[in-house]
Amino acid sequence: MVSLSGHDLTIEEVCAVARRNERVEITEAALDAMRRSRAVVERLAAGDAPVYAVNTGVGLLAEVRVPAADLAALQRNVVRSHAAGVGVPLRQSEVRAMMLIRANVLAKGFSGIRTVVAQRLCDLLNAGVTPVVPSRGSVGASGDLAPLAHMALVLMGEGEAEYRGSRMKGEEALRLAGIAPVELESKEGISLLNGTQAMLAVGCLELEQAEMLARAADVVTAMTLDGLKGTPRAFDARIHEIRPHPGQRASAAHLEELLEGSEIRESHIACRKVQDAYSLRCAPQVHGAVRDTLAEARRVFEIELNSVTDNPLVIGEEIISGGNFHGQPLAFSLDYLAIAMTALAGISERRIDRLVNPALNEELPPFLAAHAGLESGFMMVQVTAASLVAENRVLATPASPGTITTSGNKEDFVSMGMTAALKLRDIVSNTRLVIAMEALAAARALDFLAPLRSSPAIEGVRKKLREVVPAWEGDQVFSERIRLVDEWIAGGGIVA
Repeated sequence: MVSLSGHDLTIEEVCAVARRNERVEITEAALDAMRRSRAVVERLAAGDAPVYAVNTGVGLLAEVRVPAADLAALQRNVVRSHAAGVGVPLRQSEVRAMMLIRANVLAKGFSGIRTVVAQRLCDLLNAGVTPVVPSRGSVGASGDLAPLAHMALVLMGEGEAEYRGSRMKGEEALRLAGIAPVELESKEGISLLNGTQAMLAVGCLELEQAEMLARAADVVTAMTLDGLKGTPRAFDARIHEIRPHPGQRASAAHLEELLEGSEIRESHIACRKVQDAYSLRCAPQVHGAVRDTLAEARRVFEIELNSVTDNPLVIGEEIISGGNFHGQPLAFSLDYLAIAMTALAGISERRIDRLVNPALNEELPPFLAAHAGLESGFMMVQVTAASLVAENRVLATPASPGTITTSGNKEDFVSMGMTAALKLRDIVSNTRLVIAMEALAAARALDFLAPLRSSPAIEGVRKKLREVVPAWEGDQVFSERIRLVDEWIAGGGIVA
């Protein structure tokens, strides 16, 4: 059970609820805080003073006063009008993560909503009702308005949802799950919509994968290094102690540990080769920089998970308008992650080329083909990897500088954080595929060096890899093999 207090939600808990359907509850202390802020909203809503989005319109229409009799209708209209998303829906895991993070924001007690609204989000999560949320439509300020509006529609018994493998009307999904729709009251519609939860949901799920890929890249690099009869001297801890970036030191130590006890290394320890190409020798520096980028993104995401990001906010006895919904901190981190993962894929593709290119190594047959000429071996694997790296380079162009004015120039500088998140998702997927291709090629290279064996650690990985994709003879179709290794890596198999 994940307990939401608004203060201590973790990325690991987000992934557990999103991917593994962990159950959710709200703590009693959080419910008390929500009740206190709700009392302030109800008092001010009954007064004569204009309060943004409580008794006024939203955006450029903030100057328009709404009569007391229409306050509930205002909240319904805000949700309906903002549900303008388009495109392929977000994945179920992403929507579940978004719902969880939104419930945690509301649980902090600064949004002024009734407890039933946040509890109903938890009810949907626990029952497996997932709103259908189009992926396009957010500019990342005032938060992810369109995605969150599609989520809120289902709370009202509208929109569409997925339930037990079927897509249906939101009203039907609630009925089948035994959940009553929520009749939104003053401020509750806008409190569901303002926030960064869609981009943060995608970011958390992709960060989990990216952190795993940073470790997987070390493992595959160690396989490749032995397959090319390279030297692990560049991973000596003394080198990295005098340039002590944390990620670099961790990657070097990991590579050194992985290669300990390699027979292949011992077989050529007196060879004339002094140093390897950068894609091997500088792996700790490149992989380490990726690790440090991931660590910074984790720091930003963990702050955001437990931050209040809606507007206006109930602080003490006041309702104050601000801009915590602006996604700029996340947009920068998401763009930086995209650049880092593009580098990880790029250096992996360069290692694949060294494994297959006869001009770059003298130890292995051309393109890892047993009968070069008759067979093409891994020739097209490197080509496919190159195509994915090229795509990543296009996708790595930052989205965060691309502001476009919206809402009648009231919202005149936006973050484009959701665009950055969706690009990152594709880059992580492409990077994992490239690393899967390197793993296949490195394992094949080690086959050619038999009876020499790599280190116990690498031989253990190679054994597990062969359980996923058994060795084969001659030219065979690669696509299915790549897919299987990709799925194995995605599930954490290569680093287990």
